[in-house]
Amino acid sequence: MSMSILSVLALSLASGTTEPPSSCSEKYACPVQQAQAMSASNETELAPQDIVATAIGAGSFKTLAAALTAAGLVETLQGKGPFTVFAPTDEAFAKLPAGTVENLLKPENKALLTAILTYHVVPGNVMAKDVVKLSNAGTVNGQRVDIRTKDGKVMIDNATVTKADIACSNGVIHVIDSVILPADKDIVDTAVNAGSFGTLVTAVKAAGLVDTLKGPGPFTVFAPTDEAFGKLPKETIASLLLPENKAKLTSILTYHVVPGRVYADQVVKTPSATTVQGGKVSFKVDGGKAMINDANIVTTDIETSNGVIHVIDTVIMPK
Repeated sequence: MSMSILSVLALSLASGTTEPPSSCSEKYACPVQQAQAMSASNETELAPQDIVATAIGAGSFKTLAAALTAAGLVETLQGKGPFTVFAPTDEAFAKLPAGTVENLLKPENKALLTAILTYHVVPGNVMAKDVVKLSNAGTVNGQRVDIRTKDGKVMIDNATVTKADIACSNGVIHVIDSVILPADKDIVDTAVNAGSFGTLVTAVKAAGLVDTLKGPGPFTVFAPTDEAFGKLPKETIASLLLPENKAKLTSILTYHVVPGRVYADQVVKTPSATTVQGGKVSFKVDGGKAMINDANIVTTDIETSNGVIHVIDTVIMPK
């Protein structure tokens, strides 16, 4: 009570009169208003900070903060956004093989580090109640993360969400217990490593398309297997690989490529698409199987660093 009286006296002295200010209906009204104003000020001070400041303030994301600095992403994640960040803790980074983090922080590995960090970021403000309704989400990296619920816990790829909905001024943070890693091999290297696209890789080399399909893209490739090429007459393949038939081979191969990343769930909703070759391919679902022209799509959504591969069982020919 004495503090309120002193406050009234202080206000009176400041105004040059011992009478309460006209805005006060009683002698304790002004101190109450002051308290309310102070409370509002405190609420402003406690308003959510941006994603980077929130992570630093938490104290458990030191490695993440260092990685964001090394990748030059601090200003981006302090920007307007909004962003949804699946943030690995220091313990999550510690699960990586010894020396991995130190190697990623080197200037020469900035591109790889950026690819990994942006794979943890989804555009928009995606709260936990929305995350659990999704089976995947497109990241700033360009690739998708898989989302599923297992034993009552939300999983982002192979990481578990341990804390959700940390509000920030430009988005939201969900804490995860493992670092998630995007595909780091391009379309050509992915096809080579698969071991079932030997003829396709040979054809890509003969057509001079290696550098293109190792470029930034992104591309969606409907990749015929060796068995698919085996359906063609042997003389056809041999003829296509001759230098004088390079233009025809290029036309066939680029007919299997669509610009951008087109995932299986998007394919089945799309009646047709224009290929890099310029011609159109048609999509349909027949008997529960997705098809491109007269070829079955037998495996879908193989992620690569510069696109996505869908495996088909027949070589498709442009008109």
